[in-house]
Amino acid sequence: MQTKRPKVLIAGAGIGGLVAGLSLIKHRMDVEIFEQAPELRELGAGVQLSANGTRVLIALGLEEAMKAVACEPSGKEIRLYSSGQTWKLFDLGASSREMYGAPYWMVHRGDLHRVLLDAFNQRAPGRLHLGIRCIGFEERESGAELHLDDGRSVTGDVVIGADGVHSEIRRKIGADVRPFFTGLAAWRGLVPMQRLPQHMRRDVGANWIGPGGHVITYPLCSGTILNFVGIIERESWPVESWTERGTVEECLDCFTGWNEEIHTVVRSLDVPYKWALLGREPLQHFCTRRVALLGDAAHPTLPFLAQGANMAIEDGMVLARCLDAYEPAEALHRYESLRLERTAAIVTKSAENANRFHNPALANADGAADYVTREWQPDKVRDRYNWLFEYNALTLDV
Repeated sequence: MQTKRPKVLIAGAGIGGLVAGLSLIKHRMDVEIFEQAPELRELGAGVQLSANGTRVLIALGLEEAMKAVACEPSGKEIRLYSSGQTWKLFDLGASSREMYGAPYWMVHRGDLHRVLLDAFNQRAPGRLHLGIRCIGFEERESGAELHLDDGRSVTGDVVIGADGVHSEIRRKIGADVRPFFTGLAAWRGLVPMQRLPQHMRRDVGANWIGPGGHVITYPLCSGTILNFVGIIERESWPVESWTERGTVEECLDCFTGWNEEIHTVVRSLDVPYKWALLGREPLQHFCTRRVALLGDAAHPTLPFLAQGANMAIEDGMVLARCLDAYEPAEALHRYESLRLERTAAIVTKSAENANRFHNPALANADGAADYVTREWQPDKVRDRYNWLFEYNALTLDV
């Protein structure tokens, strides 16, 4: 363990930046976070947090705050897009705690962000700076200087780029990759449960799969809200934004021929939002001697394994533990070596899941039943998910 505790400068106060900040504070380090937004608002929709993420949040002392806003669902299901035929995927709730030692939570991104933000402000008052964009950095043998858009520069031992999918820090270290349109577009929205028929107000996550598209639904906000995400195959739709407003009519047209329950959900949306899903190849590196990337800045991924937020949470804890154990340059090298292969595998396997969810075999009811039974048999489900959920950032050998 180091005798001199490093000062860490973080660009970005999203989920990854705040978890990194809290993890560094837990390991008695000096942290400052710089966020370009002038205020932090409750953006986005649902987030799924599996045991590999929730065990970190619990270790950071956030269990009670999270239990107040999250849902701990009883299970996950696969459902056929047309008939609604249902296959049980795996148990959650108590089963997740028993199998993996931590819960599975479904939570509104804004609620998760608020829990993290409140905890950081309580533990490091005055160390979060809003309305300041990080525009670059300069590395030195003895540390790093973070350049801000107000003309100031701040000196620390390490800079962390947690500045999201369009990361300026990533571009500055020469690790940027060109995005490509995946041929997939997404709709998202929230529905108050009270608007839905009683039989649709359930505490389960459902993955509706069909030829050329799939729909994810799950409860949020202590079961009072249903989260909706619909993915469809399109030749073009170049909008990579979480705030592009669409219409209910447009969204319904995209799911013609789907089960009436999907139409009921879509008709109950206040505003459906749409965006293009852009892919990026995994990075070959995301650290230099004094600068590290984490979260979406390091490994932007498609949402088909529900691991984006979990990867950022893992990153924050592993990075803090490395900085606790080694001098900065060695710590960042160790962090990268521990995270590069796992996060690249998640990026790759997330993309592969789209093909599984959209398989042409699902067009025919009889073929669909055989396909689902084959693709989601218990041993395949274990192979697909155990390596994700069993990962423990708290005990990993750093």
